[in-house]
Amino acid sequence: MKITPFLVAMLLAGCAVGPDYQRPSVAMPTHFKEAKGWTQATPQDAQSKGDWWSVYHDATLDSLLRQVSISNQNVANYAAQYRQAQALAGQSRAELLPTVGYDASSTRSGSRASTTGQRSVSNSHAADLSASWELDLWGKLRRTLEENNASAEASKAELANITLSAQSELAQDYFQTRIIDEKIALYQRSIDAYQRYLTVIQNKYAAGSESRATLAQAQMQLESARASAQDYQWQRAQLEHAIALLLGRAPADFSLPVAKLDAALPAIPNSMPSQLLQRRPDIAYAERNVAAANAAVGVAIAGYYPDLTLSASGGVSSSAINSLFSLPNRVWSLGPELSGTLLDFGATSSKVEQARAAYDASVASYRQAVLTGMGEVEDYLVQLNTLQGEIASQQAATDAAQESARVTRNQYDAGMIDYLDVATTENSSLSAQQSLLSLQSAQWVSSVALIAALGGGWQADATNVPPNTSGDGIRQSPVAASGG
Repeated sequence: MKITPFLVAMLLAGCAVGPDYQRPSVAMPTHFKEAKGWTQATPQDAQSKGDWWSVYHDATLDSLLRQVSISNQNVANYAAQYRQAQALAGQSRAELLPTVGYDASSTRSGSRASTTGQRSVSNSHAADLSASWELDLWGKLRRTLEENNASAEASKAELANITLSAQSELAQDYFQTRIIDEKIALYQRSIDAYQRYLTVIQNKYAAGSESRATLAQAQMQLESARASAQDYQWQRAQLEHAIALLLGRAPADFSLPVAKLDAALPAIPNSMPSQLLQRRPDIAYAERNVAAANAAVGVAIAGYYPDLTLSASGGVSSSAINSLFSLPNRVWSLGPELSGTLLDFGATSSKVEQARAAYDASVASYRQAVLTGMGEVEDYLVQLNTLQGEIASQQAATDAAQESARVTRNQYDAGMIDYLDVATTENSSLSAQQSLLSLQSAQWVSSVALIAALGGGWQADATNVPPNTSGDGIRQSPVAASGG
């Protein structure tokens, strides 16, 4: 068969069976329900969001989070899986091109004739080159490459997701640790005050001017505060251990010195379009899996069609090595090979149905990932909005409790009331201050969680907004572009 340039061009331009990928549409709302005062906004697409944690302006936090992508072992695991996926895509790309191989052999064999008993020895030497090329007539190899490229992009998104998750978890642990430091400091101040009161009451009890019940009350108050402070100590230690593990370090090799929380709580902007969800790495992962599943349908459909492979080989073969490369010893072969399945009792159609079902499942998973993302953002928004008012009310309650404790202490010192009233108001003041710190801790944690739920920050990044056929993200419906 004579292979003309026209025929080669036709073969190279073979069709690709199976559906071309279109990202599944997802109905997006015009805004987040719990983003109060939301208005139409154009995100600063040209401005990179950079390190999302920089909005807190905390040097220690910045130093810790920069180590996650370097030292965290879960991140290292997914980074290795991403390299593996890239290599698999490279392998699929190479399969579109011809394969060239070589073979060289030299053997010596002997035999003995059964009739004469005479022994003979023979030599055989050979060397040849071979080439083969599977013509991708039906697009099976191209669909396989498309599938593996999408899988590699999904692996990249998975790496980004595990990195963001580790960073978010570390930031939340860090802020909780700092709040616990303040709680311990608060208890220590209370312990010092209770110790002074106990000393005064002990002196009064020794002088007979104070009752045993009052002394027991003061002792109980002091020891109770000490127990609570010790309870926070082990909680802090566990948070410190968690931070160490997120940094890829043994707990024994890491310590976070006690320090005052020196960070700025970022304000939620009034303009926060739902389009920000398109950079969430878990959504990107789900969407890339849809693309891979779509390509897998084409690979399965290609099973209905035969494979055409062009192969050629040439070399030399001789019994004497010194004449191996002489003209009479040359051998060659050239020809196409067509292979396919005539009857498989529905195995191929079952594979196609499996691939289509897997695609439908991946579409559902993708849409669920978008819904989950929207739900998480709404949850954290309403939590932060509620906490803002709750903290303001708790602050007022704390101020009132502290004032009440101050007044009752003065009255006790003046001999106007019993110590039981002082203990009651002191406990109320301490409890109110602890509640305020707990609410503030929840506010810091929710702030980090909201940023992570949005994929990292408030502003969109043009480099992370994907085209319709690759990258990470979701397609915005026409209604989502309008303000509300």
